[in-house]
Amino acid sequence: MLKGALIGCGFFAINQLHAWRDIAGEGGAAIVALCDRDAARLAQVAAQFGIARTYTDAAAMLDAEELDFVDICTTAPSHRALVELVASHKLPVICQKPLAPTLEEAEAIVTACEKAGVPLMVHENFRWQSAIRAVRGVIDSGRIGSVFWGRVSFRSAFDVFSGQPYLAEGERFILEDLGVHALDVARFLLGDVSKLTATTKRVNPRIKGEDVATALMEHEGGVTGIMDCSYASKLEEELFPQTLVEIDGTEGSIRLGAGYRLTVTDADGTEYRDVSPPLLPWAERPWHNIQESVLAIQKHWVQSLNGGAQLETSGTDNLKTLRLVEACYHSAATGLPVEPAAL
Repeated sequence: MLKGALIGCGFFAINQLHAWRDIAGEGGAAIVALCDRDAARLAQVAAQFGIARTYTDAAAMLDAEELDFVDICTTAPSHRALVELVASHKLPVICQKPLAPTLEEAEAIVTACEKAGVPLMVHENFRWQSAIRAVRGVIDSGRIGSVFWGRVSFRSAFDVFSGQPYLAEGERFILEDLGVHALDVARFLLGDVSKLTATTKRVNPRIKGEDVATALMEHEGGVTGIMDCSYASKLEEELFPQTLVEIDGTEGSIRLGAGYRLTVTDADGTEYRDVSPPLLPWAERPWHNIQESVLAIQKHWVQSLNGGAQLETSGTDNLKTLRLVEACYHSAATGLPVEPAAL
């Protein structure tokens, strides 16, 4: 069994620790040490998950422990120093998104891991939701022919700031926190992006960053894509945290709608399928779709470390998604289309 350590015991880390415990039960990997600068929080989480070895200093932990990998679940400003520290110990690292506050820092992180010769995966988990995987499965089957248009949409009025109050303080918000997921899903389903035009808006006066963003994208291969996300949309039904998807192909279409209803139309007619995510024993609605994707991506990480899979969301791959985020900000500021690869 692989032995890992987790750095950062905050809001989202609880989901990751639950998933690691499930994976340990299957004999894949176990978290054997925890690190957090907040000693009280560290003690509470360690007790919750029965992890005896705890540290308030990451360097001390890495010097003391014999590990196979490290999971970094802190906020973005701390990522570079921590990833570089882990890489200096020649340990594989999985890191929460966004990988870094700037594209330059993210590139430095990827370079550090490449020079150290260690795998780096970004915890970009939306593409691992079972409903999103189901959409990709239909595309790959060829059932709707060649895709020529698609939309990835996440619109909500859910109060994400109550659980993560720091989100209201940043000059950037929805594109970095949520748009990065939606843009990664767009890449996953429609292909890489050659050019995009974007707009942003701040509706909520109590936050500093943007809470609405829309991008029109030209994907390689001639596919047109739209990504739209909002935390200011008061709808008849609150769908948080569901991602809705529309795909049109030359032979049919796919719609992933509210309530995880997948509709596939082709020459033979229309099929309706329930692709609701499983409710894991430790999960709770409505977060269960994200929670099951956490388990899926961490299983993928273990498989890759054991030589059974190539990393989907490697650091190198994630740079493509981060360039889309930066391109959106550039385009929104200038009103001009941007080529992400040029950033």
